[in-house]
Amino acid sequence: ISSFQVYIIQISVGNHQWTVKHRYSDFHDLHEKLVSEKKIDKNLLPPKKIIGKNSKSLVEKRQKELEIYLQTLLLKFPVTTPKVLSHFLHFHLYVS
Repeated sequence: ISSFQVYIIQISVGNHQWTVKHRYSDFHDLHEKLVSEKKIDKNLLPPKKIIGKNSKSLVEKRQKELEIYLQTLLLKFPVTTPKVLSHFLHFHLYVS
C-alpha cells in the first residue's frame, strides 16, 4: 500500500477565497512545465524527499516551502499568470 500526502493550499484573490489540494507530484509536474515553457529556475521547487516523507514535521516544512514556491511564482508573473499555473490554482473556477 502506498500512501501519499495531499497539500491543502488556501488561495485568496480580492474577495474570493478557495482551497486547492495537490500531491507533491502535481507540483513537480507544474514545475517541469514552467521550467520548459517559462524558463523559471529549475531549483525553485523544494526537492523531493523519500525518507520520512510522511512525518508530521516534514509535511509541515514542505507545506511552508510549497506555499513560498507558489508565492514566488505569482510574484514572477504579476500581470499575466501562465495558463498552467492558473489551472493548477483553479483560477478559472473562481476569478472572472
